[in-house]
Amino acid sequence: MAAIRSAAISAAALVALRGLSLRHLAPCLAAPPRAATSAAGKMLLRSALLASASPAFSTVVPDSDEALAEPSVEADTETELSKLACPICYYPLVSSIDHQSAPTKSDSSLECSTCKKVYSSKDDYWDLTVSAGSAEYSESMPAATELFRTPLVSFLYERGWRQNFIWGGFPGLEREFDMAKAYLKATNGGVIVDASCGSGLFSRLFVKSGLYSLVVALDFSENMLKQCNEFIKQENISDERLALVRADISRLPLVSGSIDAVHAGAAIHCWPSPACAVAEISRVLRPGGIFVASTFIADVLPPAVPVLWIGRPYIGQITGSNIFLSEAELEDLCRACGLVDFTFVRNGFYIMFSATKSKLVK
Repeated sequence: MAAIRSAAISAAALVALRGLSLRHLAPCLAAPPRAATSAAGKMLLRSALLASASPAFSTVVPDSDEALAEPSVEADTETELSKLACPICYYPLVSSIDHQSAPTKSDSSLECSTCKKVYSSKDDYWDLTVSAGSAEYSESMPAATELFRTPLVSFLYERGWRQNFIWGGFPGLEREFDMAKAYLKATNGGVIVDASCGSGLFSRLFVKSGLYSLVVALDFSENMLKQCNEFIKQENISDERLALVRADISRLPLVSGSIDAVHAGAAIHCWPSPACAVAEISRVLRPGGIFVASTFIADVLPPAVPVLWIGRPYIGQITGSNIFLSEAELEDLCRACGLVDFTFVRNGFYIMFSATKSKLVK
């Protein structure tokens, strides 16, 4: 099962071509990681890296106990889904009942305030894709995208599939979440989007942390969102601060400049066009909003890098997965989309990075 998942991710695409297994690369993962590129990045990671330090990650002692504080949201819960927008024209969605008020979870359908297209609730989630409601039209997506839409992969994702990422250098769910919280601390109390949320691993943790007024769990896979909803019920998690949304990462159904934070765990390498996706994330982030993501980088196998430079366009066309070969590529991508202050932490194939939406200059 790990081999199937490995074929869908960037670093493992390399391994599949060379006939190897990520498990055989364990000695490579013991190499010390490269630290965050700026002092600000190091400060953001202090509390997270202190909590459960291991030889594979650098440890930085926080200046005071205040750095460890994680205050819960004190503001009123954002129960109205006022951040949702039509993926066609980007104007806010309104209740289809009175056509004026902001949508709420009690609505059975939402309407675009401009083009008047109606988007219906699917019980488990809101379908806010461009083609929602189409009777005849359909289109196929890249192989990696279609793979995650299957019921089997959605069922297995938290039942062994995601856990296998440890062989690529991923530090484990708790460590990843602590690191993400450290990067996102400045956005506590706001609205966060968990992009390509899968079965809701991090979405549920964001809700249970109480750090955000609203968590938007967003994915293109219908079955992933259904699985997420099942876990929410099993864990008795209140959905008061949670909205499940089916959407295309390259056409986000969110009001421009309305989102405080976007998180994307182990996802960017599966996006058909990372450039279009990051541009959309930049569009929906408010000035000063933060984007945090994790993915794989294949530069831990230096002899293969020249081959990958040549072959990765063809790999991407066939599988729909993207191979990143350096931190500089991700930084350049963020900068091109209006995101600044790029910082990162590395371990083997694994990288977690953060970038901020540039603030308006008067």
